[in-house]
Amino acid sequence: MGYGNILRLTTFGESHGKAIGGILEGVPPNIPIDTHRIQTALDRRKPGQSKLSSPRKESDIAQILSGVFEGRTLGTPIGFIIPNKDARPESYRPFKDQYRPSHADYTYDKKYGHRDWRGGGRSSARETATRVVAGSISLQILEQYAPIEIISWVEQIGTITSRTDASQVSTTQVESNLVRCPDQRVAAQMEELIIQTRKQKDTLGGRIRTVCRNVPAGLGEPVFDKLEAELAKAMLSIPACKGFSIGSGFKGTTMRGSEHNDPFIIHNGVIQTRSNHSGGIQGGISNGMNIEFELAFKPVSTIFQPQKSVSSEKEDCIINPRGRHDPCVLPRAVPIVEAMSALVLCDMLLRQQAITSLPFEQREYRGRNDDSQD
Repeated sequence: MGYGNILRLTTFGESHGKAIGGILEGVPPNIPIDTHRIQTALDRRKPGQSKLSSPRKESDIAQILSGVFEGRTLGTPIGFIIPNKDARPESYRPFKDQYRPSHADYTYDKKYGHRDWRGGGRSSARETATRVVAGSISLQILEQYAPIEIISWVEQIGTITSRTDASQVSTTQVESNLVRCPDQRVAAQMEELIIQTRKQKDTLGGRIRTVCRNVPAGLGEPVFDKLEAELAKAMLSIPACKGFSIGSGFKGTTMRGSEHNDPFIIHNGVIQTRSNHSGGIQGGISNGMNIEFELAFKPVSTIFQPQKSVSSEKEDCIINPRGRHDPCVLPRAVPIVEAMSALVLCDMLLRQQAITSLPFEQREYRGRNDDSQD
């Protein structure tokens, strides 16, 4: 259960077990690691942080067990754990033999013949805390090679949509409200919608947008390991993520080639493109422009309403879910998306380092912060 090639993350643990954790292999030696940054990233994802999230109270303090010494990486695997402090498995016992609609209960039973019914076990979004740790480390590695910046934000919740200029969004704007939408007016509407939906014992889905700035040109592998293919795989592995669109995405289907092509220009002595319908990737390889994509998240599957279902004994039943769940996962998914983006880009950078004799910091730098015309 891992992701990556040169930089590879393997995670372990269940939602209501003793701990979750991970092993990050392939980390270069002598990279400075700021553990405070790791904790800050975890604090953005942890439950109980606001009235819009699950009331589960987890401190989510990562304990690094290996691979870092005196503030720098050793080049050996980085092992870490995050203890579960507020696990309540008894909340799930009443329906341990019932299949919750749209959860992984039935499919895990069919695959393994045995499953952890305590909050979904391995299929729970609790597992994503380990990705946030690995993503923070990955971003700190990336920053040794280029001033890469990864920012994600909530673009849509339910039917409420923001129209945000990706070139202008800042982390400060994203973190200025509970919803993590940089448009303050729309964010207030989203917050109210989440509160009302929670009162109705229902849930919401939406979209998250991401921009990766200052990514060097040349990252990605031809054919099967294209950069957008790796990003799609990583993002679709996040619980509740049901769609991936990069650049113009599905909107490009209504355009003609004369509209969609991104003409090359010279800007400050660097080759760039005038537009960015490609989303920063061409032929599966980064072209130095901003990498821009968006993700679709389905509504949370656990709704606190009676639902018809069946049991493992193939009997009809009425399921009344309990537990502590988010009415909308999008605000807490933002740091997860950023973490997976960092993992993909770091792995791709290290793969590129392995096939070129000249380190990235000595090559022509092609990054840029916006898509303005020449």
